[in-house]
Amino acid sequence: MTPGLAEFHAAQTRLQGHLRHTACLRSTALSGLTGVPVWLKQEHLQITGAFKLRGATNAILQLPAGVAGVTTASTGNHGRALAHAARALGLRAVICMSRLVPENKRAAVAALGAEARIIGASQDEALLEAMRLVAEEGFALIPPFDHPHVIAGQATLGLEMAAAVPDAAEVLVPLSGGGLLAGVAAAMKAVNPSIKVIGVSMERGAAMAASLAAGHPVDTPERATLADSLGGGIGLQNRLTYAMVRDLMDNLILLTEDEIAEGIRHLHRIEGQVVEGAGAVGVAALLAGKHHPTGPVVLPLTGANIDPALHARIIAGETPDPEAA
Repeated sequence: MTPGLAEFHAAQTRLQGHLRHTACLRSTALSGLTGVPVWLKQEHLQITGAFKLRGATNAILQLPAGVAGVTTASTGNHGRALAHAARALGLRAVICMSRLVPENKRAAVAALGAEARIIGASQDEALLEAMRLVAEEGFALIPPFDHPHVIAGQATLGLEMAAAVPDAAEVLVPLSGGGLLAGVAAAMKAVNPSIKVIGVSMERGAAMAASLAAGHPVDTPERATLADSLGGGIGLQNRLTYAMVRDLMDNLILLTEDEIAEGIRHLHRIEGQVVEGAGAVGVAALLAGKHHPTGPVVLPLTGANIDPALHARIIAGETPDPEAA
């Protein structure tokens, strides 16, 4: 079932008391650069440091009684969110991650009382272990993006941005498996059908971009990137997000590693915010001149979970290459 506005409003009600309402602030510097108002949705200040808590919590609150626990395959932020939600409800959580997931994100999952199980070299390989837990041990699978309850949870971010900036002409959304963009686009276009939704990803291993180019979901080699939360495949049997992204997204921007690093630097030096690569891609697209907004634009800063040592190197002017690590 493709979720719609009724499901988004129901999720918003369901999530009350489980989330932090994050501010949406106007950036003086970026507004001056682009000539239009630029608003930064401070979702990196969400509990667990990323938007993923919305979808994970909305899904876990709708589980039937009697499950042995919850599991997922994650590039880090969804796993952290699911671990947090599971602990709040007294459920066991096993988060399956590939060895490409940074150590700080693995440690954060474990710190929340979940098991961080490292499997293979891609999110697709990690998913196989999560599916085994479902089939053999009675776990409930809560996917990171391709699930109606997850999409509806992420859509609440879109509802908040639409309320905060009712005259927004555009929104730039980080794009990976498509759960966030699908939810945000469906919510904001339901409120304002004229708004343009721009997806932003990295050049390295952007699975949704490759799938859209092919006209169907395809396997894409997963590569190390500063936007590590945008890594991973979309699933060859993708049920919802591929079609929603295809139908709702107005344009797609791909960024180099240098451009992503510059977005991280700007957010720290000028905006005073620590934002991970995946959360900085909207800002990076503006700084690189790869998008020229035509009216008020909203950029969700989707995550803060960057390794402190990596962040320090980037702020010092370096563009570390994760593939060389």
